Amino acid sequence: MARQNSQKMPQSPAPKSTPERPQDPTAQPAASANATRSPSPAPTNEQIARRAFEIYQARGGTHGSSEQDWFQAERELKLGRQ
Repeated sequence: MARQNSQKMPQSPAPKSTPERPQDPTAQPAASANATRSPSPAPTNEQIARRAFEIYQARGGTHGSSEQDWFQAERELKLGRQ
């Protein structure tokens, strides 16, 4: 007859559903990385007007394209700030 051991074997904890990954101490979560960078302000109307006037002068001062000049100036300033 086999002798029963009165000591129980320690049971290992149940496996976790997702394995733990070692964390890189230098890595930052995406949310905190974006939070540290402040959003750049939109260009002011004065800045857009100055740039639109420069575009107007570069075109030779011909009339009739003021809206195009404004939109181009606004687009350039927004892209330049990103």
